[in-house]
Amino acid sequence: MKKLLILLGAAALLAACGQQKNLTVSGLDPKDFEGTYNGMPTALYTMTNANGMEVCVTNFGGRIVSIMVPDKNGNMQDVVLGFDKVSDYFPENNQTDFGAAIGRYANRINQGKITLDGVEYQLPQNNFGHCLHGGPTGWQYQVYECVEADASHVKLLRVSPDGDNNFPGEVKAYVTYTLTDDNKIDIQYEATTTAPTVINMTNHSYFNLSGDPAKYDVLNHLLNINSTSFTPVDDTYMTTGEIVPTAGTPFDFKNLKPVGQDIFADDEQLRNGNGYDHNWVLDSAGDIKKNAAMLYSPESGITLFVYTDEPGIQVYSGNFLDGTVKGKKGVVYEQRHGICLETQHYPDSPNKPEWPSVVLRPGETYHSRCIFSFIVKED
Repeated sequence: MKKLLILLGAAALLAACGQQKNLTVSGLDPKDFEGTYNGMPTALYTMTNANGMEVCVTNFGGRIVSIMVPDKNGNMQDVVLGFDKVSDYFPENNQTDFGAAIGRYANRINQGKITLDGVEYQLPQNNFGHCLHGGPTGWQYQVYECVEADASHVKLLRVSPDGDNNFPGEVKAYVTYTLTDDNKIDIQYEATTTAPTVINMTNHSYFNLSGDPAKYDVLNHLLNINSTSFTPVDDTYMTTGEIVPTAGTPFDFKNLKPVGQDIFADDEQLRNGNGYDHNWVLDSAGDIKKNAAMLYSPESGITLFVYTDEPGIQVYSGNFLDGTVKGKKGVVYEQRHGICLETQHYPDSPNKPEWPSVVLRPGETYHSRCIFSFIVKED
C-alpha cells in the first residue's frame, strides 16, 4: 500500500509538472483557448525568440493575447491587456477589441454609408449612428483560419463573404504575425476581393508597458507621435473632414510628453473624444523605416517604437474602460489603463476622396504593415 501511494504521488507530481510546462511564459493555458465559435475551431499559438520574448495569438479575431518582454530589471512583463481564455473574447461575454486584427474597415464610416462606382451601400450603424470596426460582427468577432504556424510566425486567413455586414465583394484577407530575434513584432496584412470594396485593417492591442495594469494606468507613459497635424472629430466621434495643426494644442506629441499631461485640458476635441481617440496624420508618410510613434513606461523602462507604411495612426487612450471588465489574472481594467496605437488609413476615408484611398478592386492586392519594436531603457 505504501509503495502504491508513493507511485500515485509521483504520478500526480509528474502530471502537475507536465501541466505547468504546458503553460505559456505569460501564464496562459493553451487548453483554455481550444473551442469552437460559429462551427470553427479556436486555438492559441505561441511565438518565442532567442531573447526569451514571447507573443501569444489566438485565431479568434486574430488577436494578440499576450506580449512578454524584459523590463529594466530583466523581469518578463506582459505589456498588453486581454483575457485568460478564448470564451471571454466572445461578443456575448465581452464586447472588446483587445488585441484584434480589425476588419473589414477599422475606425468609423460616417452614417455607415459608402458609394462605389455609383452604387450606395448601407452598412451597420453600430456606434453613434456610424459603422465602427466593420460592424457589430466585424472580423474581431470571427474565427480566422490558421494556415501557417511555428515558433516565429503565425499566418491567419479570414474569408469574408460578399455582403458581410453589407460590405460588397468576397474578401480573402491574411494577417501574418512574425516575431524577430531583435524583439520586433512584424504584422503584415494582405487582401484580395471579387468586387470593388473598401478595406482598412489594423491591430487593436491595448498597451500598458508597466506590465502591471492593476497598479498603473498609462497617463504616466511618455508618448511621441511623428506628426504635426490630426483629424478632429465631432461629438459622435466622427471626423469632421478637416486636417488641422497640432501645434499649441493638447494633441502636440511631436516631442515626448506624458499621455496625461494635457488629457484633462479644457479642450473641445478632448471633450468630443472623451480623451484621446483621434487620428494623427503621420509625417513618416508611409515610410516603414521612419518611426511613427514611441511609447515609454518609466516604471518598467520598456519602450515601444511603432513603424508603419500607413498614412495615419489612431491613438486611443482607453477612455471607455470603466472597471466592468476583468482581464488576465483577474485584473480589473479601469479607465486609461491601456492605450492603443492603431496604424491605418484615416477614418471615413471612403467618403473623403481627397484623402488616401481605401478602395480595393478585383485584380489588386491590399498590403499594410505595422512593426512593434521593443527595447529597454536603462535608468
